Parts: sequence; C-alpha cells; structure tokens
Amino acid sequence: MAEALSENSHFEVLEPVSQSVPLVFNSPHSGRRYPQSFLAQSRLDSLGIRRSEDHYVDELFSVAPALGAPMLVAHFPRAWLDVNREPYELDPRMFEGVLPSYANINSIRVAGGLGTVPRVVAENMEIYRQRFPVEEALERVETVYKPYHACLRRLVVRTHVTFGFSVLIDCHSMPGNIRVSGTGMRPDFIIGDRYGTSASGELSRTAMRLLEDMGFSVVRNKPYAGGFITEHYGRPAKGLHALQIEVNRGLYVDETTLAKRPDFAVLQTAISAFLQDFSDHVEEYAADRALAAE
Repeated sequence: MAEALSENSHFEVLEPVSQSVPLVFNSPHSGRRYPQSFLAQSRLDSLGIRRSEDHYVDELFSVAPALGAPMLVAHFPRAWLDVNREPYELDPRMFEGVLPSYANINSIRVAGGLGTVPRVVAENMEIYRQRFPVEEALERVETVYKPYHACLRRLVVRTHVTFGFSVLIDCHSMPGNIRVSGTGMRPDFIIGDRYGTSASGELSRTAMRLLEDMGFSVVRNKPYAGGFITEHYGRPAKGLHALQIEVNRGLYVDETTLAKRPDFAVLQTAISAFLQDFSDHVEEYAADRALAAE
C-alpha cells in the first residue's frame, strides 16, 4: 500500500509502507497539470502543448511502492519546466528582462529550444505567443525546480544511508518513430547509463537482459544516454547508481490522440514483472558488494 506524501502542490512522493529495497524511482516528465496562466501564454492547442509529455509513465511504473521503493512524481508539465536540465539553462530570447550572469545560455539544449524553461515542445513547435518576464522563469526555478531536486536528493541519500547502496531509476518515454542510427532498429526500451559513468555496467546489462528475455527489443545509450538527472545523481564508485529507462510510446499510447492503447495494462504488467526481477537482482548485487567490502 503506497502513501502519497505531498511535498509541494507540483509534485509528490509515493512512499511504500516501509522501504525495503535500495531503489528510488523518479518520473519527472509525466506531469499533466497545466497551469491556466501557462495555457493562456501558449500558442498551442490542448493536444499540441502535450507533445513533450512522457505520457502516463508514472502509471507504467506505479508498482514502485509495492516493491518497497519510493517514487517521486512530477505533476507539472515538462513544457512548463524541465527538471532534467541544469537549473538555469535559459534562452534570453524568450524573456523580457536580463537573465542573471550565472545562467547557462549557450548549452546545446538551450540552442534546441529545450532548456529548463523550454521554448518548444517536441517536433519543434513554439510554445509561447510572446516574450514573458524573466522573473517568472526564475520563480519556476526557485519554487518548483529547486524543491523538486531537494526532495529527490533526500530520497537518494536516505536510501544510500539505509542500505549503503542506492539505484535511482529515472523513468521516461520516447517517440514511437525513434530509430537506432546505423541499424534502423526501433527499440522498445533504451537503458541509459551515460556510457557507463552513472551506473555499473552489470546493472545496465541486467536490465537489458531481463527485458530482452520478455521479448522486448532493447538498446543501451543510443540515442538516449540519460540527461541531467542520470548524470548528476549517478556516482557508481560511491554506491550511487542512476539508470534512465525510456519506453517507446508506440507500445502503449496513440500518439495522435494521446489516448491509451487497449493493451496499456498488458505493458504495465510486463514492466511491473521486469521491475520485480530487477529489484531482486539489485538486492543480491548490493549484498555481494557488502560482502566483498568486509
């Protein structure tokens, strides 16, 4: 039985009755609560503005508390604020007023319109009708971005202190038309570990093997190796591992209407079974490491 703990109206932690495994789950892009003021600022219709969502990913991974792990769930939409970026990756062309000197205005993500406060949604569709006050963007960072990461950090630290080991699972989805360069393969899942820097190779390979054994096509790091969260929270040498899992949206949602496909529950059940097996492996892996350290 999960208990929802509200840290902020913009996000919540779904806690198990008692945390029994060294796992933390995070769903930063599945938020579906669009502020009315934001919708009024946008030139997009009610479907267009949702193109950047990781649709229903929080539901696909909702077994987390039943496994004995907490899950942090964003309610705010990614198009409004993207917490899988540095705190101040901001595009000065979007705002009235001057950004602070510490803002990162030259990142590749800002250039592509996908900064902390995005300029576009997927398919390069412009979000805003016109510039808006820079203070509004900075307020989103201060009142939502920073509390969100403070909450995620507490969960990871608590898990590491309790178990001496932690694995953060960052849960995402990808467009159904994604293909692996050079092969044309359409993966069902992508496991991202920042090319081996955010998690041990054994954990990544195990996640891939478990999914492949279930009949899914799986690749590692291509084209998605993990974003700011995976990179920032993964420190394998210190027993802090972070994996990004991308699910192909074509498996479970109609990308035109954004309605769930009839077999949504089938995929949800499959992901739950995968996570149970992966959780069992993580416990064994952590125990083996503890023994080796003695």
